[in-house]
Amino acid sequence: MHAFDVLGDPVRRRILELLAEGEQTSGAVTAVIRAEFGITQPAVSQHLRVLRDNGFATVRPDGARRLYAVDHTALRQVDEWLAPFRRFWTPHLAAMATEVARGKRLRRLAEGVAPTETRHAG
Repeated sequence: MHAFDVLGDPVRRRILELLAEGEQTSGAVTAVIRAEFGITQPAVSQHLRVLRDNGFATVRPDGARRLYAVDHTALRQVDEWLAPFRRFWTPHLAAMATEVARGKRLRRLAEGVAPTETRHAG
């Protein structure tokens, strides 16, 4: 299965988002996915299996529990595939960062804080 076929499913993308927060038990993942998508526990297990079998997730036993985590192997392949396309958004992101910095500077000046001064939390 191609990486984008795996990631094309919103349930699997959501599971990866959960796993990106840190290692999760299968029960915790199932509870969130069932609440958000209204699917059965066996369906969640099948999505976890697809992620695991395609290099997006790892699983390890911890007593009676199974702990899932992101496996960066397939994500690295996605990143490599996206590399030629980065030129379409990287300059825009850099320009946005410049505008954000400019806005912060103008706000500081409007508040009467010199650019070299630091603000102290009070």
